[in-house]
Amino acid sequence: MHLPKINIPRKYLKIGAWVLGVFLLISVILGSIAYSKREALLRTMMAKAIAKADKDYGLDIKIGESGFSGLSTVHMKNISVVPKDRDTLSTIEDFTVGVKLFPLIFGNVKLSEIILNRGKLNVVFKDSLSNLDFFLKRKKKDTEKKTKSDLADIAHNLLNQVLYKIPDNMELKDLLLEINDNDTAKLKFLTTTATINDGDLQSTILVNDNAATWHVNGTVKPGKRQLDVMLFADHKKIELPYLENKLKAKFSFDTVRTEMKSADYSGDDFKIKGSWSVKNLLVNHPKIAANDIVVSDAKIDADMLIGPNYVALDSSSTVFLKKATLHPYLKYTLSPNKIYEVKIQAPEQDAQEMLNAFPRGLFESLDGLKVSGKVKYDLSFYLDSSMPDSVRFNSGLTPVNFKILQWGKTNLQKINKDFVYTPYERGKPMRDILIGPSNPNFTPLSAVSSNFKNAILTSEDPSFFTHKGFVQESIRKSFAVNFKEKKFVRGGSTISMQLVKNIFLSRQKTLARKAEEILIVWLIENNRLVSKNRMLEVYFNIIEMGQNIYGIGEATRYYFGKRPSDLNIGEGIFLANIVPRPKIALYKFRGDGGLKDYLYPYFKYIGNIMAKRGLTPSDSSGYGFYNVQLRPGLRQYLLPDSTTVDTTAFDNEDPLPAIETHDESKSLFDRIFGGGSKKDTASRPAVKADSLQKTKKQLRQERREQRRKEKELEKQMEQSKENP
Repeated sequence: MHLPKINIPRKYLKIGAWVLGVFLLISVILGSIAYSKREALLRTMMAKAIAKADKDYGLDIKIGESGFSGLSTVHMKNISVVPKDRDTLSTIEDFTVGVKLFPLIFGNVKLSEIILNRGKLNVVFKDSLSNLDFFLKRKKKDTEKKTKSDLADIAHNLLNQVLYKIPDNMELKDLLLEINDNDTAKLKFLTTTATINDGDLQSTILVNDNAATWHVNGTVKPGKRQLDVMLFADHKKIELPYLENKLKAKFSFDTVRTEMKSADYSGDDFKIKGSWSVKNLLVNHPKIAANDIVVSDAKIDADMLIGPNYVALDSSSTVFLKKATLHPYLKYTLSPNKIYEVKIQAPEQDAQEMLNAFPRGLFESLDGLKVSGKVKYDLSFYLDSSMPDSVRFNSGLTPVNFKILQWGKTNLQKINKDFVYTPYERGKPMRDILIGPSNPNFTPLSAVSSNFKNAILTSEDPSFFTHKGFVQESIRKSFAVNFKEKKFVRGGSTISMQLVKNIFLSRQKTLARKAEEILIVWLIENNRLVSKNRMLEVYFNIIEMGQNIYGIGEATRYYFGKRPSDLNIGEGIFLANIVPRPKIALYKFRGDGGLKDYLYPYFKYIGNIMAKRGLTPSDSSGYGFYNVQLRPGLRQYLLPDSTTVDTTAFDNEDPLPAIETHDESKSLFDRIFGGGSKKDTASRPAVKADSLQKTKKQLRQERREQRRKEKELEKQMEQSKENP
C-alpha cells in the first residue's frame, strides 16, 4: 500500500520553520529569565503560602533554609508547623521535593520525587481540643453562591489529588508519627525506611518503639491509577491496642490487602474497580459478641460507582467468605431525597460451605452442626426518607434438599421433652424451673384458658400459627417507625424468636446473639423441629410475668389465686398486657385492687380485634376490664393511688430495640413491635420528687429511704407469693 504523496509549497515550509524557530527562541528567553529569577519567585510563593496558612488556618510555618537543587527540585531544612495556641504539629530536618514540569504547565502539581530525613508528626488531644482543629476551619465565602456539586466530579478530582501526591521516587528515613490522647493513651509509629522505586513500595515501621514491626509493601502506579498494597507485621498479628484502650475493643489481623485496578468515568458515573481482603481478622467488643469473632479469610471484589448525586457498590461486586459467595448492592442517594437501597443475593450453593463461612465464634450454640443440601439467600431493602411508610423489605433463605445431619453444641429439639429452664436477672441465674408435668406450676396448653391464649396471640403474634418464624410485614413497618423516631422503639420479634432467645441463647444483648437467634429460628421453623403447639406451650410456661414470676401457672395464682384454665376475658387481656414489661405489673392496679383507668382503651382495642375474629363475644363495657381484681393478699403492698411512678427506672441499656412505656394506651402494632423483649435485669421504680425545691442532700436521703422501703416491699411480696 502506497501513501499518496503530499506536495507542500516551499513558501509554507519556510513560514512554518520561522514560526517554530521564533517559538523556540521565545521559550528559551522566557526559560532563561524564569531560571534566573526562580529563587526570587520561590521566596515570593513561599511567603504567600505561609501568609495564607496563617490567615486561613492559624498555622505558624517556619522554614530555616530553602532553595532549588535542580531544575524543578526544591530543598528545605528545619521546617516547623505550629497551630495557633496548640502543640507543635510537625517538624522536619531535611526535605527535598520535585515536581513534573509538563503537568505544571496545565496547573497540575504532580510529584516526581520526595526525600525526607528525620521528621516528626505530633498529634495531641487535650480534652475536646487537638492540634488538628485547624482542619475544621472554613474560609468565609460571603459573596459566593452555593452551586450543586457533582459527586462524580468531586470523586474524580479528589482521587487525582491523592494520586498526584504519590511520587515516582521516594525515600523516607526516620519519620515519627506520635499520638498522645489526653496522656491516657500514646502511640508511636517510626518509619525507619520507606521507598518507592519504579513503582515498587517497601517500608519498615516500628510500633511503640520495638513492640512490633510493620510493613506496608506493594506496587503503586499513580499514572495508571493502579495500586496493590499489603499491610502485615513480622512474626505476629497486626494489633491496635489503642482501640482496645479507647473503645474497649480488641482488633487484630494477619494481613490486609488493598488493590485499585482502575478508576475512570463510565458515562456520567465515576467508577473505581478494586478489591480488599483480610486474613484472620479478630474482633471482640461487648456490643458485638461476648467472645472473639474471627473471620479467617474474606475478600471483596468491588465495583464502586459515584454518580452525580449518589454513591453505590454495584451488584457486579462479589464477597468471598471461604468458599461461600454473595453479591451485595448498596446505594445511597443524597438528593433530592435521601434514599437507602440494599440488595444481597447469595446464589444457590452448598449449605455446609455456607455454614462454615460464618465467622468463628459468631454462632456459638451451632458449633459442630452438620448439614446437607443447598441454600440460597435474597434480601432487598428500599427506603425513601421522604416517604418512610412506603419502605420496602423482603428477605428469604431458601433451602434446597436441606437436612440436619448432626447437632452442634446445642440440640435444637431438646424442648420437645421435659427440660430445665433457668431465667436470669442482672446477669445471674434466678432459679431452675422444670418445664414438665413434675412441676406443679407447669400448665399444658390444653389447660390454658382460651381467653389468655387468644389475647396474647392477638397482642404479641397474630400470625404465629401460619408464619415460619418471621413476619416480614412487621419488620417492614418497624423500619418505618424506627426511622421516623430516629431511634429503636419497635422490634419485630415473634413468639418463635422470643422463645429461642430465652431457651437457647446466652443473656448478653449483642449483635451476634441477635444474628444467632434469627438463624436458630429459621432452622427450627423451616425444618419443623418443634411443633407450633409445643412452642406455644413452652412459651406460656417460661414467660416472665412479674418479679420472679415465670409462666402462666405461677402468674394466675399470684395475681388472682386462680388456675390458668379459669381466667376470664379481662384477666386474659391483663396478663397479655404485662408481658412486654412484667416488672411493673402491680403498678397498673389501684389501691382497691381494680385496674387504673388508662388501661381501658387498651382493653377495648384488643377486645374489639378479638371479637372481629370471632375469638370472644362483643362487649361494650371494656371486655372484662371492670372484672379484673387483684387478690386481696397483694393489695396491702400497692403504692397509694396518688403516687407517681417513673416506670423508666425499670429500663436498662440495651443495644437492641427497646420497649415503650406502659403509661399510654397502645395500638396492636405498638404491642407487636414495641413489646419485643422483656428486660433481663431487675430495676426499681423511682418516685418523682420536686427537685427544684429540695437540696441534693434531701434528695439523696429520700432515695435511700425509698430503696429501703422497696426492698422491704419486695421481701413481703416474695413471702406472699410463697403463702398465697
